[in-house]
Amino acid sequence: MQDAGRRHPEAIPEFKQPENTGWFVREHRIEYLAPAFLGDEIEVRTWIAEWKRVRAQRRYEFIRKADGKILVKGETQWIFVELTTGRPIPIPVEMLALFPIVSEQTDSATSIP
Repeated sequence: MQDAGRRHPEAIPEFKQPENTGWFVREHRIEYLAPAFLGDEIEVRTWIAEWKRVRAQRRYEFIRKADGKILVKGETQWIFVELTTGRPIPIPVEMLALFPIVSEQTDSATSIP
């Protein structure tokens, strides 16, 4: 989930991480629904479910490509920080505009190869 969250901005050419800022994970939740097996090709979908002043709630689904079965659902609360101090800072409005909130319907989610 962490890798998918960090790679999501790569799908948005206009995105540029503001200098000296980053994201810290505050909380992960994972629900395992079915097993994956050696050789399974897995698609990871991720999207922003909620923005707060200094937080983003990101959701994920791990789907077996062969049968479309959802294997794992998860969510992470990310905190936007100033890297030299580690203190939370407000998320820039430019960033909010590039990553719209997506409902539970994953049609608009970003797939991470």
